[in-house]
Amino acid sequence: MPVKIDIIILSYAKNDALRKVTEQTIRSLLDSEDPGKIGFDVLVIESNKDVKPYPFRGTRTIYPDTKFGYNKYMNIGVRESRNDFLCLCNNDLIFQANWASEILKAMDDDPALQSANPYCPNFHEKEGFKPSGPPVEGYFGVLGGWCIFMKRKVFDIIGPLDENLIFWYCDADYCQTLLKFGVKNCLVPTSVVVHLRSESLIGMDKSEIQRLTQKPRFYYSYKWHHHSWLKYKAQTLLFNAKALTGMYKET
Repeated sequence: MPVKIDIIILSYAKNDALRKVTEQTIRSLLDSEDPGKIGFDVLVIESNKDVKPYPFRGTRTIYPDTKFGYNKYMNIGVRESRNDFLCLCNNDLIFQANWASEILKAMDDDPALQSANPYCPNFHEKEGFKPSGPPVEGYFGVLGGWCIFMKRKVFDIIGPLDENLIFWYCDADYCQTLLKFGVKNCLVPTSVVVHLRSESLIGMDKSEIQRLTQKPRFYYSYKWHHHSWLKYKAQTLLFNAKALTGMYKET
């Protein structure tokens, strides 16, 4: 029997180009492994309700009724899936041959390894890593939030992803949480998944971009840098007031 892996992909097919990006990701995933050895249960969580009930081929596609939040939608995917292994993914990835096999091998060799990242040439090469050699334990500068492979039991240790974080800082928060609970994470250099340039924010309303990218900064600083609750609330209220009048600028 093949090893079953849940693949959770967040998509925002607001136009034909972005729909094709998601479809490309799915095709490369399904072509990446021998289905006799590894089987992917692919769940696409689509944010564009206007295309409902369009199903991405080879997947189960759902359209949440709730407003988008990266961690919120990933938590939905975790609840909607069931396999012992799962991978949280962006929709702009190219999976290379045997990427999952290499991570499973690393986890077999090291039972303490609970969370892992494939190698992305567009990111890890700049960080000084090469697509060869043994797994490299690490978090910041090692973990790429666009593709996180894990054992499901990680969530028994750390709990659900923090839904106060809606887009930016989700990967940093995951790193901090793994460190807090002592969960081992490694880069597996022989597992290669290419992360393309994200286009989901292009054409989005400026105030919505700021909501997705700047508000999480205030919350992350409050949570992990021990800024006071009053300072966090004051920053949020000021942000909301400026956003309403179109006055907000990043500082």
